[in-house]
Amino acid sequence: MPANAGRVLLDNPCDNHWHMIERTIRAATHGRYLVAVGSEPGPRPLLVGFHGYAESAETEMNRLQTVNGINHWIVAAVQALHRFYRGRTNEVVASWMTSQDRTRVIADNCAYVAGVIDAVSREWAVDRTLVLSGFSQGVAMAFRAATSIARPVSGVIACGGDVPPELDAPTLARIPTVLIGRGLRDEWYTAEKLASDVQRLQAAGVAVQTATFDAGHDWPPEFSRAVSLFLQREREENHEA
Repeated sequence: MPANAGRVLLDNPCDNHWHMIERTIRAATHGRYLVAVGSEPGPRPLLVGFHGYAESAETEMNRLQTVNGINHWIVAAVQALHRFYRGRTNEVVASWMTSQDRTRVIADNCAYVAGVIDAVSREWAVDRTLVLSGFSQGVAMAFRAATSIARPVSGVIACGGDVPPELDAPTLARIPTVLIGRGLRDEWYTAEKLASDVQRLQAAGVAVQTATFDAGHDWPPEFSRAVSLFLQREREENHEA
């Protein structure tokens, strides 16, 4: 669809000269991301995190810093492009997308993430291990990025969010392994959604691990421990290959 394609939003039956048409146009904007680099020398694996709705890159970086052994990784926390203030405060948070212009925004976000990964890889010495991690709304971003960027992804970590519906089996097959976390009291990411995601991923040939914990819509210490083991295996397996 052309970038300026549109649709009639409003017609006035009393005036043949009045109607409103929606158009879209490509626009450049700036994104921000945080990078945490330990003192360990040499190329290191890269972990890229995506925050949830109404969170920030700082929120995601703090979340990933609770993972034991994270100092062996270069960690990048990407902030969504759509920023806003939380309620009546001065706290800046962000959202990955809404239903408006969904297909175009997905493409914009994937290009943005690819640019972040390229920039981090140019500035710091990273090895071939790349893991993407998401919480809540950031889970969909992790899966979309993992299946669209040129660089092969070693694995995806997903907590409290589902696999995007538009990703078919051949597309999901680009991901070798996935760790999914769910709180037993999570009313949004339900047990049924978890079971559906596991079925879809396994049908695509993806190795799936699940971790459930006594929590709601959250990333608790129990999941950080599961993530630590997952990342340790990814790091060891890719170094041995």
